[in-house]
Amino acid sequence: MEMQRKKLFVGGINFRATLEEFREHFAPAGEIVDIVIMKDRETGRSRGFGFVEYATPEEAAKAIEEFDGKEFLGRMLKVNEAQPRERDGFAPRRDFAPRNDNGFSGMGDLE
Repeated sequence: MEMQRKKLFVGGINFRATLEEFREHFAPAGEIVDIVIMKDRETGRSRGFGFVEYATPEEAAKAIEEFDGKEFLGRMLKVNEAQPRERDGFAPRRDFAPRNDNGFSGMGDLE
């Protein structure tokens, strides 16, 4: 029987945290299969969030319990189960407040 891996989303990562520090912090919860800190494509700087994948759902649940809402390098972490991305690669917009960008659509002024 194949074990089912579980990926977690981790928000609130200190922008100066190294991948090694991140790995060391999450290792006590269980076997880490994959770990990444997301970086800006243009600058290469941390985006302040990442993902940790554990070998089992039980280890992932332990990590959520141990690290969600806890401090890591001066910042409070938000740890929960990762959600699959939308098929087009864009997350649905959650803020439906009016925008203040004059509705820029990339079309210029069409009068």
